[in-house]
Amino acid sequence: MRTFVTVVMSLCWFGVAYGQKAEVRPLPHVIIIGVDGMSVDAVNTAKTPRLHELMARGAWTLEARGVMPTLSSPNWASMITGAGPEQHGITSNGVLLQKMITLPAVCRDDEGMFPTMFEVLRMQQPASHIAIFHDWPGFADLVEKHAPNVMEHERGADRTTRVAVDYWKENRPELMFVHLDNVDHTGHEYAWGSREYYKAVADADGYVGEFLDMLTSIGALDSTYILVTSDHGGKGREHGKSSLQEIQIPWILTGPGVVQGKVAASV
Repeated sequence: MRTFVTVVMSLCWFGVAYGQKAEVRPLPHVIIIGVDGMSVDAVNTAKTPRLHELMARGAWTLEARGVMPTLSSPNWASMITGAGPEQHGITSNGVLLQKMITLPAVCRDDEGMFPTMFEVLRMQQPASHIAIFHDWPGFADLVEKHAPNVMEHERGADRTTRVAVDYWKENRPELMFVHLDNVDHTGHEYAWGSREYYKAVADADGYVGEFLDMLTSIGALDSTYILVTSDHGGKGREHGKSSLQEIQIPWILTGPGVVQGKVAASV
């Protein structure tokens, strides 16, 4: 989980030391697609041809682990900060940031938050174009408001995908984060491992495919880094405890220089 931000920043940062502000060379393009609640079982059980297409093209593992507790806010926060809950202080879900924080962050920015990769990229590469589109409104509480060029909440994974795909095609941001919430919603309603749940994962696979098709259509697939991951799985209709079904997540990375078809070490 904590290697997530390391990988992303290594793609965007180009070795500039923290605190410096320097444009070294044109930045690569990175698209991160976070599928909330997608379990490792679902990747293999549901109809996921586009995810397996990515796995064949890049490095991946189905044994990555989130952080405890296996809730969305602590896990997404850990991924975008590169720190654990004991450092960023977010240990629960909440409508507002102050309701999620039970520990003071060990490092705080001007907004009183543990710095995310979005803020670090903005500081290191001020001219970078950063876009965030999130299906779950709570994701916005985890991000500094000044860091992205655009951060929009869209209703539903289908609309979130369409808006994000259109935005990327028109604006080509260096870093785009897309949060899809249909899988988690279905798990809570029908249970993880249910027929309805696997159908939701198949739908999410199709949303990932829309990004791949768009990049292919404009000749940008081979030059763009794509990272697909999740925050947690689930057991029954819930998550938040310590079972492997809840804490193990998929992690798939493709892009220039990424070894094709390689099973990555657990992250």
